[in-house]
Amino acid sequence: MHDALKGVRAHYRPFADWLARTPADRVAQKKDEAERAFHRVGITFAVYGEDEGTERLIPFDIVPRIIPQSEWTMLERGLLQRVAALNAFLADIYGAQRILDANVIPRERVIGNIQFRAEMAGVLVPDGTYAHVAGIDLVRAGAGQWHVLEDNLRVPSGVSYMLENRRMMMRLFPELFATQSIRPVQHYPDLLLENLRAVAPAGEESPTVAVLTPGPWNSAYFEHSFLAQQMGVELVEGQDLFVRDDKVYMRTTRGPQRVHVLYRRVDDDFLDPTAFRADSTLGVPGLFDAYRKGRVTLANAIGTGVADDKSIYPYVPDMIRYYLGEDPVLANVPTWKMYVAEERAYALAHLDELVVKEVHGAGGYGMLIGPMSTAAEREDFRARILARPDNYIAQPTLALSTCPTMVDAGVAPRHIDLRPYVLSGKTAHVVPGGLTRVALREGSLVVNSSQGGGTKDTWVVAD
Repeated sequence: MHDALKGVRAHYRPFADWLARTPADRVAQKKDEAERAFHRVGITFAVYGEDEGTERLIPFDIVPRIIPQSEWTMLERGLLQRVAALNAFLADIYGAQRILDANVIPRERVIGNIQFRAEMAGVLVPDGTYAHVAGIDLVRAGAGQWHVLEDNLRVPSGVSYMLENRRMMMRLFPELFATQSIRPVQHYPDLLLENLRAVAPAGEESPTVAVLTPGPWNSAYFEHSFLAQQMGVELVEGQDLFVRDDKVYMRTTRGPQRVHVLYRRVDDDFLDPTAFRADSTLGVPGLFDAYRKGRVTLANAIGTGVADDKSIYPYVPDMIRYYLGEDPVLANVPTWKMYVAEERAYALAHLDELVVKEVHGAGGYGMLIGPMSTAAEREDFRARILARPDNYIAQPTLALSTCPTMVDAGVAPRHIDLRPYVLSGKTAHVVPGGLTRVALREGSLVVNSSQGGGTKDTWVVAD
């Protein structure tokens, strides 16, 4: 909100003025009002390892994260570029494998990756789109430069919180929305539905879309049901579907109804017990055959996980240059690959300075944050890295940017990241803003909701 000289940045002035002239008890009242509303709606997320239960409300902060339009224009260009390259990479590795033949990416990094699905070789997907929905995690660090922290292409979550956050802010601060040009995000469900229908099997004039969920015990079940309701489509579990003559149907009170597109929130392994894990009770027997024959579209496509694996992340700038012939607009975070001896030696000598991540990890788990670690924790990770170097990468500990946040003691800086959402199909769109996640504990760099982080609304405003 403030620059180095403690002055309020231009794009924050309307909100800063409101904050300055509003009594503290009124601000606290707005915060309480938001919490009560979120409780009524039941916006929850599983927080693993907490004693009080598996679910709780996601903390919501009423101080927005604001980005000027000129800066957003650059981010949008970089996000579209990155997702286009990732989709080209997926189409290539399940097709001609040109990038592997050219040794731009070592073949064993891809073919030996546990997220690589050999079953997808030669499977044609509509418009060559594998990642129909991508969530790209961004951070600002150092001198304010934006970096991509990671790519989420399997089943990226959080968009429902983005939408509910905006709904809440419009309710709490209608005067700020009336006096500023804040770009809307409410159209996301319509845009998503339009994109999903556009990638239906050829020849379907009125395709039926459904959201496939693992069920109410999944940590993101609220989001699954929310998106189905917002798009006006059915929310289904595997047991609600069956395959006949290589076509997918859902059971309804009016009899079987054909489904042409499944927005699936079920991991690859569990989609079809006849093709992947035989013990899965979440999937649909025969679904993969129907998919392979082009009778149903899955969004995102099977096998996208290899492109968001942290061991592939260091090569995304090379993908952009190889497929698009362009320099990356958005920078990667410098990354040391533990399977490379020299890079491993450097990381092991600097564990107290670096962040070490499992390549298949998610949600902030399986990490070592060097500057905040104990000697025993560092020795534990040293042993893990030496035992399985392929399983880890290391990165510098970034000085993440902060945003004013309402905490018990008042307004204080807390570290944040940003997850914009990119929709791809016949066309590609970036929703203006995205989900800002905030580390609520003082000094913490872990923003993940599954580990107690909160969220903010993200405003893209005219300069």
